[in-house]
Amino acid sequence: MSYASKTYFARLLVAAILLFIFGSIAEEVIEGEPFAFDRAMLVAMREPGNPAIPVGPAWLPEAARDVTSLGSTTVIGLILFSIMGYLFLERRPAVAWWMFGAVSGGILLNNLLKLGIGRPRPEIAGVAVKVFSSSFPSGHASLSAIAYLTLGALLARTQQSIAMRLYVMSLAIMLTVLVGLTRIYLGVHYPSDVLAGWCIGSAWAIACWAITKWLQDRGRIASPAPL
Repeated sequence: MSYASKTYFARLLVAAILLFIFGSIAEEVIEGEPFAFDRAMLVAMREPGNPAIPVGPAWLPEAARDVTSLGSTTVIGLILFSIMGYLFLERRPAVAWWMFGAVSGGILLNNLLKLGIGRPRPEIAGVAVKVFSSSFPSGHASLSAIAYLTLGALLARTQQSIAMRLYVMSLAIMLTVLVGLTRIYLGVHYPSDVLAGWCIGSAWAIACWAITKWLQDRGRIASPAPL
């Protein structure tokens, strides 16, 4: 087996493991089985005796709302169209449209899962931000994983330095983790919602990476050019 084939297999194996974890969580949610760590984490992040107020200094909830917006459909859409515009100017329309399909497909998948499962939002905390959809899986967690990990992988491939590649991917992972944690801190998602969102979003992103590499190896879309 060639190195490229092993790489494809490894990526798809990781995606399969993440999908298995997501499926296991989803099965328990559909059956109505509670997760002990869900309530424990939500309670740990609220003021004792007043669950409507998150723990920490007064500025922290506002900072969390700022960070959580990085996983919203609006912000993700702005970033996506900005990157697409750059790619069109670089005369790489196939990559631009592929990115659009990857991110928009992930958004559609997440919305279908929300509609199909229909888990209510947590009731233990007050509503710190407005929400308009069901709880499982966390859209902010899954969309940030899809968008930032995909963009991070694309940018990392333009770098010759291993240190720069690690920095770019570490930044993408950090943003994804922070967005998910703010959803729990603000009380709008159970921890299991966020974990499931990370799993399905990361699995989608990894699958897109593997397909992108396969298309690039066959000349269907252009490889990223060095910055």
